[in-house]
Amino acid sequence: MAKDFYKILGVDRNVSEEEIKKAYRRLAHKYHPDKPGGDESKFKEINEAYSVLSNKEKRTQYDRFGATFEGDAGWQKGGGPFPFGDSADFGFSGAGFGNFEDIFEVFFGRESRRPVYRKGSDIEIIQEITLEEAAAGKVLKFSFETKVQCLDCKGKGLDDLGGFRVCNICGGKGEIRETRKTFFGSFSQVVICNACNGIGQIPNKICAKCRGKGYVIGKREVVLNIRAGVEDNQIIKIKGSGEAGEKSSESGDLYIRIKIKPHSVFKRIGNDLIIYKDIDLIDVLLAAGQSVATGQFKSKKIKVLNLKGKEIAIEIPPGFNLREDFIIRGEGITENGNLIVKFNPKTPKKINLKLKKILEDFTEE
Repeated sequence: MAKDFYKILGVDRNVSEEEIKKAYRRLAHKYHPDKPGGDESKFKEINEAYSVLSNKEKRTQYDRFGATFEGDAGWQKGGGPFPFGDSADFGFSGAGFGNFEDIFEVFFGRESRRPVYRKGSDIEIIQEITLEEAAAGKVLKFSFETKVQCLDCKGKGLDDLGGFRVCNICGGKGEIRETRKTFFGSFSQVVICNACNGIGQIPNKICAKCRGKGYVIGKREVVLNIRAGVEDNQIIKIKGSGEAGEKSSESGDLYIRIKIKPHSVFKRIGNDLIIYKDIDLIDVLLAAGQSVATGQFKSKKIKVLNLKGKEIAIEIPPGFNLREDFIIRGEGITENGNLIVKFNPKTPKKINLKLKKILEDFTEE
């Protein structure tokens, strides 16, 4: 079954070689198997059509006689499923590769006349805050030394009034041909000119302050709004606040790692706070006794401070196991967290005979 190579490339029969090349590049990039949405069979078909239409002799022959196909055998007039010429010519001498430059571009990519400058590096900074600041939130203002955009040239690295001259390396094309020798032979590739970074022109006068780099060493001011309840070791990203790039290229990002200082009283677990409270065992026993006046059992009342320094009164009910945690709801890092009181019972260092007799009598009862 005959195939219409012009239809496959989406061009008219009277198009120029340059238009055929443009159509091939566009479709090959689109359907390359290694790219998202690629189609291997479609990619082979596109290469097959291009291998014929990009060759003057084969195109003339195709226009006169057409193409005959037998299954996937390919074009019997010498094409084959890939644009490497006839099977007899398939080798590494270079003759059978045809338009190798076009195929190289599809596999390795090529961006013509696009300036290539180095993006600014990312920066990580550690900022310490207190536990109180982590609970309440904080607006943090700080500065650090890094590469910042040159204000004299606005990051361009050049003096606009000085004008430009044609790059003598690439002749104003912005690209040069680079030849590499390998085991299989010599291969040529068109690459961006490093002398002019693909522009094709070189400024006559560079910026005196940044010496053509587009950045200088300076201080970057940062204002960071830390939300209430921020976690220890949490990283906050500020896009574009890292190092300035070369000649107005993209700046890096700033990553701020929050470190919460250890607290002398409280220990944090998630949104909960833990506090250790010493309590006199004798006081608990006396408070938990039966009232002479009412006959009811009393509770031990103690006071603890929350993270804000507010005094909170709590009651330890009779029979409470001091090894268990006493939970005060809503008094943690956030309203969803709790203040957990862990009691540390203290026994008297010395027990006189009278107290010892009372305890013994109490035990016997």
